[in-house]
Amino acid sequence: MILNIVSDYSLQVALGKIREAWKAGDPMKVTVRQGKDRSLHQNALSHAWYEQVSRELPDDTAEGWKCFCKLHCGVPILRRDDEDFRAAYDASIKAMAYETKLKAMQILPVTSIMTTAQLTEYLEAVQELFQGKGVFLEFPLESAA
Repeated sequence: MILNIVSDYSLQVALGKIREAWKAGDPMKVTVRQGKDRSLHQNALSHAWYEQVSRELPDDTAEGWKCFCKLHCGVPILRRDDEDFRAAYDASIKAMAYETKLKAMQILPVTSIMTTAQLTEYLEAVQELFQGKGVFLEFPLESAA
């Protein structure tokens, strides 16, 4: 169960659910992850970038570049920041052949479980990676207030 706590009310609901599980004798593991979930803007930007990369480097599709970015930029961030992700990845995917790892990225949640700060770091890593390949990915300018 994942509980997003964004208000006093949602905090009380979360504590109530924890109390219920404790009273029922159910084993539990509680992980506290601070930060906001990724934003829709960040998600849209990443997908626009995959499309741009596929146009400028047509040796792969947008989906293929997405998997490449998840593996090369996203996985290192989550392995560093999330003990459970690191343990699961290392036990099940790390030893796979490279092409199999890329295929696994089609179904493995990476960017979808990042916070806004992690996704910002991811986008910056993607930008730097492709700049080295001659593809310049830009963050949109903030609208003037």
